[in-house]
Amino acid sequence: MEQRIVEFITALRNAGVRVSVAESADALRAIDATGIADRDFFRSGMRATLVKEANDIPTFEELFPSFFGTGTPQMPNQGPGSGSMSEEERQQLMQALEEMLRNMTPEQLRQMFESMMTGESMNSQDLRDMVQESMQGSPMTNPFYQAMMTRRAMRDMQFDRLEELLQELMEKLREAGVSEEALQQLAQEARENMEALGEQISKEVGAGMAQRATEERPKPQDMDQLMDRPFEHMRYDDVEEMRGVTNRLAAQLRSRASLRQRRGNKGVLDAKSTIRANLRFGGVPMEVRHRRKHLKPKLTVICDLSTSMRPVATFMLQMVYALQDQVSRTRSFAFIEDMEDISTDFKDARPETAIQEVLQRMRPGYYSTDLGTSLATFARDHMGAVDRRTTVIVLGDGRNNYNDPNLRDFEYIKRRARKLIWFNPENPRTWGTGDSDMPKYVPLCDTVHQVSNMRQLAAAVESLFTR
Repeated sequence: MEQRIVEFITALRNAGVRVSVAESADALRAIDATGIADRDFFRSGMRATLVKEANDIPTFEELFPSFFGTGTPQMPNQGPGSGSMSEEERQQLMQALEEMLRNMTPEQLRQMFESMMTGESMNSQDLRDMVQESMQGSPMTNPFYQAMMTRRAMRDMQFDRLEELLQELMEKLREAGVSEEALQQLAQEARENMEALGEQISKEVGAGMAQRATEERPKPQDMDQLMDRPFEHMRYDDVEEMRGVTNRLAAQLRSRASLRQRRGNKGVLDAKSTIRANLRFGGVPMEVRHRRKHLKPKLTVICDLSTSMRPVATFMLQMVYALQDQVSRTRSFAFIEDMEDISTDFKDARPETAIQEVLQRMRPGYYSTDLGTSLATFARDHMGAVDRRTTVIVLGDGRNNYNDPNLRDFEYIKRRARKLIWFNPENPRTWGTGDSDMPKYVPLCDTVHQVSNMRQLAAAVESLFTR
């Protein structure tokens, strides 16, 4: 069973599920505690220890039956004929069976026939080797073809000869004087064992197909390379793979932000308050006072959803909304030609769904980006989203199609906000070239971050939760 679990964990990893060595050990310890008699309990224990993210559950549920079946098809009859045969007839059966097995070839047929007649399950590794040998060279990985592949494996293993061998054995026993009633009972029990053996073969075929399917899936890219790949150079499959990475990055940032929150609960030493409170002790400090500081920021996010900015905005919004337990309030706005409040989209749906709905609704036109007009709309209709505790984040490349940059309203937002931060994916060397107005906005910002790849974006988002 341990070997089977190791193979299952390997298949999960090949399918893109992150399973560490420690989690693999946890799974084995859980099985020691729960056992495998109750299959549902066994599956729950495996899933609890091996799966950490909700989007990996479908992969687990897909692979589990292939490795552990819909049940454990054990041989139903241990020692066929033992209940209906006399001791003498039982001895005749064992003698005839031993004689047939001694001269039987090939080896895999001998093992199957012995298992069928004795009711003892075949060694799992031997059965697995037989099935894998018959499946060599087959490209089939779709579960739809499992029945066909099972028939092929049975043909290669000469499974259909088991019935002929059973009839041959019964003839030998009939000639030896074994009663017809005992022979019919023996045949029924042997055929029930043969059916269970067929189920075992089918399960091994399914496991082999699942293993091959996971091995043939494209291997996940090296995370370091993907984290450092510029957003502008990402392919479609890179973007899809990075969606899952974003959630894991957010989980790491959430843990670090929570730790800072706990450490910051005491605040910093307030020297003036400490001296003032201890004047009653003659100026000798006895009671230390601290200044408490609110660490959870209020965020207002303004995103450019033009064609070049859409991948960055997707990851940015996904990460920010995954960190909501570290934020007291988040308001989100997006613009192309004009500003639109998208906060309500995130109230009614999960971040991934909300982002896709926003991207579908707000489609870029041909040279349609107008940041100046968008800032005017924001200053007129949405300034309630900004106060002295709000950190405003502008995510954009600062390119405005030679329209008015509207520095007046941008400066108005700056005066109302606690901080004004700009995330720009372009290299600073390109700021001010062509239609870029970044050099005009930079002096009005508290901080400007280059976020040309996921590593830089994660670092910039993390900086929002530091003092």
